[in-house]
Amino acid sequence: MFDKFKKEEGGEIIEERIVDEHANMKSRGISSNETVGEIGIVELMDKRAKLEEAIDYVGLMIKNLKEKRTVLEKDIEEESVDIKNLKEKLEKVSQYIEEENRGIKELAHKRKQVENEADEVGSLINSLRDRLSGIDKIIDNEGNRVKKIKESKESLES
Repeated sequence: MFDKFKKEEGGEIIEERIVDEHANMKSRGISSNETVGEIGIVELMDKRAKLEEAIDYVGLMIKNLKEKRTVLEKDIEEESVDIKNLKEKLEKVSQYIEEENRGIKELAHKRKQVENEADEVGSLINSLRDRLSGIDKIIDNEGNRVKKIKESKESLES
């Protein structure tokens, strides 16, 4: 699992540490073969190298996670701004709808008033027509009387 990482990054550093440890042991007068057999230093050094490699790998994973978190935070903030903008737009649309509804109610009220006035005018016209018809009948009746009077006068004179 860590071999891939070792080849990509940090492999040279670990190898240098192992070489340095061998050099330190030779300078103290301890042969590497004696040490290996007696206390297993090479295995410990290998384990330490693998642990360091694992720590480096975990550090890289943490770095990647931090970068991902930063990207997510940025994305969430952008979405939050977008949602706030949409909410503001929807509130404006809602206000517009309310204004239009009020306007429609006012127009309906005005139309009803005009309709009522038109009904009143229609009633007045019918009333005046009836009155004019009554006057016309009276005039016709009076005209017929005058005619009768003239006819009766003419018949008396002739």
